[in-house]
Amino acid sequence: MARERDLEKIVQTVTDAGVELSGAQFGAFFYNVLTPDGGSYMLYSLSGVPRSAFENFPMLRNTAVFEPTFLGTGVVRSDDILKDPRYGKNAPRKGMPEGHLPVRSYLAVPVISRSGEVFGGLFFGHAEPRKFQIEHETTLLGIAGHAATAIDNARLLMRLESLNADLERRVAEEISERMKAEEQLRQSQKMEAVGQLTGGIAHDFNNMLAVIIGSLNLAKRRLGKGEIDVDRFIEGAIDGANRAATLTQRLLAFSRQQPLAPEVMDLNKMVGGMSELLDRSLGELVRLEMVLAAGVWRVKADPAQLESVVLNLAVNARDAMPRGGKLTIETSNSSIDQKYAREYALTPGQYVLLAVTDNGVGMPENVLGKAFDPFFTTKAVGKGTGLGLSQVYGFVRQSGGHVKLYSEVGVGTTVKVYLPRFFGVEETSGAPEPKANIGASLHKETILVVEDDDRVRNISSESLRDLGYTVVEAAGAKEAIRKIDDGLVPDLLFTDVVMPDTTGAELASRALERLPGLKVLFTTGYTRNAIVHNGMLDAGRHLISKPFNIEDLAAKVRGLLDEI
Repeated sequence: MARERDLEKIVQTVTDAGVELSGAQFGAFFYNVLTPDGGSYMLYSLSGVPRSAFENFPMLRNTAVFEPTFLGTGVVRSDDILKDPRYGKNAPRKGMPEGHLPVRSYLAVPVISRSGEVFGGLFFGHAEPRKFQIEHETTLLGIAGHAATAIDNARLLMRLESLNADLERRVAEEISERMKAEEQLRQSQKMEAVGQLTGGIAHDFNNMLAVIIGSLNLAKRRLGKGEIDVDRFIEGAIDGANRAATLTQRLLAFSRQQPLAPEVMDLNKMVGGMSELLDRSLGELVRLEMVLAAGVWRVKADPAQLESVVLNLAVNARDAMPRGGKLTIETSNSSIDQKYAREYALTPGQYVLLAVTDNGVGMPENVLGKAFDPFFTTKAVGKGTGLGLSQVYGFVRQSGGHVKLYSEVGVGTTVKVYLPRFFGVEETSGAPEPKANIGASLHKETILVVEDDDRVRNISSESLRDLGYTVVEAAGAKEAIRKIDDGLVPDLLFTDVVMPDTTGAELASRALERLPGLKVLFTTGYTRNAIVHNGMLDAGRHLISKPFNIEDLAAKVRGLLDEI
C-alpha cells in the first residue's frame, strides 16, 4: 500500500487483507459520499463475495449502527448484530432485509485521513456469532490507518497530477501566446528591415538614375543642336550606371546570391599582396601592421570577393580613426566547437581566422547590434551606402564562414572573419585570362548570341561586333539550335541562363552534343539557376554577370577563345 498510487487497488487490497486477518467471511469498503439530502454511501470494493450480493440493496445510511463508522466517532464491534439494539430500528425495514447475506458477527472501523476527513468505513461480517475479538479490532484499526495514509497519498498525487496537467496546459498556452507575440515582433522587425532596405535601394538608385537620365538627356539635346562635346555627359551616365551595378552586386552579396568562383588560396599571400593597395587606401595618418601567423591553413573562396572584404574592413577602420591610428590585420588557425557552431549555425571544425583591428572611436551597443544591417551607417550623408559590412557578412556566410564583431567605445573595433579550412586537393589553375586590351577578335571568330530580351541582345551583339567579331543572333534556344542544325558552326555560344521554355544550361548541353568543341559563356543577372548551386559556379562553367561593360566582355570572350 505504501508504494501503490492507484486508489482502486488500495481499497481492494485493504478489504482483502481485512477479510484474511480478521477471519471474516466477507468484507466491504464503503466510500463516503455526501449528498444534499443527507449521507449516502457508495460501494467501492468487496472481498469474499461477488458484487451481485449487494446489488439488490440500497446503500447504507447514517442509522445508529452505521453512524459511528461514517462519522469517524468510533469502532462498532458486535457479537450478534441481530440482537444489537442499534440495528434494524429504522423504517421501512426492521432487522435484516430479505435475501441479505447472513450476518451475525459484525465489525466496522472508520478510515480517517491525517486531516480528520472520514474517507469511509471498512465493514466485515460472519454468519456465526462471536467471531471478532479485541485483537481483530486492533488489527483492523491498524489496517485502516495504513489505508488512510495510502489514500491520502494517492489523492495528493491525483491532485498534483491535475495541478501539473493544469500547469502544463497554462505553460503551453503561455508559450503559444509568447510565440505568437514573438512571431508578430519578428514580422514587424522583418517589415521594418524590408522597408529600410527598399527605402535605401530607392534612395540610392534614384540618385544614380538621376545622373544617368540627366546626362543622357543633356547629351541628346547637345547632339540635336549639332554639338559634339558630350563626353562629360556620357562619362557621367557611365559612372552612374557603374555605381548602380556595384550597388546591385553588394545587394546580391548581402542576400548571399552572388555567383562565386572560389579558388584554393593562401590567405597570408593574398593579404600580403594587398599591402601597397591598403597603404594607398588608408592614407598617411593610419599605420598598417600585419601579423601573419606561420603555417596558416588554406581556404577556398572567391579571391576577388575576399580582397574586397579586406579592403572594405580596412576602409571602415580608417573612417573610425579620423585623427589617425593603427590598423592591424592578423591571420591565424582557429577551431570552432560544437556550442559555438550551434549558436551561429556553423559546422564545427577547423577554420582560418582573419582579424582586422583598429584603435578608433569604437561602437556603442545599440550601433553594434545594427552594424550588419543593410543601409545602416553612422557616416555623414553621402559618405557611405551602408552596404559595406552587410556585403562582408553575406559573402562570408555564403562561403561557409562567420563574421564576429567586437567593439568598445573609445578603445576600438575588431572584426573577426572565420573561413573553413580547405582539406581537398588543390586544383591546378589554367592560364590567366587575357586583359581587356587584347579582347578584340583576332580571326573574325563567329559568336552565337542567345538572349530573349531584345534590348540586351542588341547591346551585347553590337558590343561584340564593335570588337571585330561576327555575330549571329537568336531570341531563344529553339532558334539557336535551328541555326546550328542549318549549318552554323560558331566559335563561341554566348547565352543568357534564364529564358522561357529552355534554360541556357539546357541549350548549351544540346549545342555541345552537335558541336563538342564549342566554347560556352553564360550571362545572368540572377543566380538561382542551372549553373550556380549553393552560390558557387559549377566547375567548368564560365559566367559574366549582368550588367557588364564592354571591356569585361572582351576579356571573357577572348580568354575563352584562346583557351586550349
